[in-house]
Amino acid sequence: MFGKKKQVSTIDKDQLELIEYAQKRIRQKKRLYVHFVVFLIGAVFLVLANTVLGIGKDFTIAGVNWFVYTILAWLFLFAYHFISVFITNKFMGKAWEKQQLEKLVNQQQQRIDKLKEGFLKEERKIAQSQAYNETHTEAKTEEKKNSSELTIIVAAGEDNAIGKDNDLIWHLSNDLKRFKKLTSGHHIIMGRKTFESFPKPLPNRTHIVITRQPDYKVPSEVIVVNNLEDALDAARTDAQPFIIGGGQIYKQSMHLADKLEITRVHSTFDGADTHFPEIDSGKWKEVSRITHDADENHDYAYSFITYERR
Repeated sequence: MFGKKKQVSTIDKDQLELIEYAQKRIRQKKRLYVHFVVFLIGAVFLVLANTVLGIGKDFTIAGVNWFVYTILAWLFLFAYHFISVFITNKFMGKAWEKQQLEKLVNQQQQRIDKLKEGFLKEERKIAQSQAYNETHTEAKTEEKKNSSELTIIVAAGEDNAIGKDNDLIWHLSNDLKRFKKLTSGHHIIMGRKTFESFPKPLPNRTHIVITRQPDYKVPSEVIVVNNLEDALDAARTDAQPFIIGGGQIYKQSMHLADKLEITRVHSTFDGADTHFPEIDSGKWKEVSRITHDADENHDYAYSFITYERR
């Protein structure tokens, strides 16, 4: 209600200004009309007084009768009055002010439109660049998946424990032999800490190390990248690259992998600080399982399990 009252009072004020301005213009035009009538009557009177009655007939200025100057002066005043009412008001009055204001507003609007257009162009460029980067990354990942079989290999306990203090919790010689057999001749992708857990690079394998550390020092045969996408790109010529750890790299690659080679150690391990992600049975199907009991060389029973993506 208060908003409506304020709007009505504003409208009334604007209307009142228009009415007052219209009344002022009417008065100006009336005075001009009276001025014109008085001028005509006065001019006729001067002519008659001079020619018929002979008043001021002998009074001249520079050879010109005085009443001519009087009429010219009066005519000048009338012309000034006319210009003031019509011409000056037309070019300098409210209509002129409104026209100039609209002109300035239009100029400012044009500048704003140009700025908006510039911003929109920049936004389109940024959006196109982001779309290109996303498409390019997806294309690289899809190309990698189509051209090779990305495999995760890991040994994990029943509670998914895989390590403590950057080292294995157990020692299973058959698991190490299986790891060597499966990964030999292939690219193995790992995080920095996993690489540093090796006394030296493993033979007959191409090591790809993911790290955010700049200028990370490695042997010349080791490839260093900054993210998983670049690691997959570096392994694009391999028909079966392997992800070998650690925990964060496993998490990042689970949705990209085609196969899981799991050594399931049938025990739980307290104090583990690194764990393998849960295997979603809705996304993975078990295609192979070989179980071994504990013996003199193996402290724990274990199973070699292969999963493929559904």
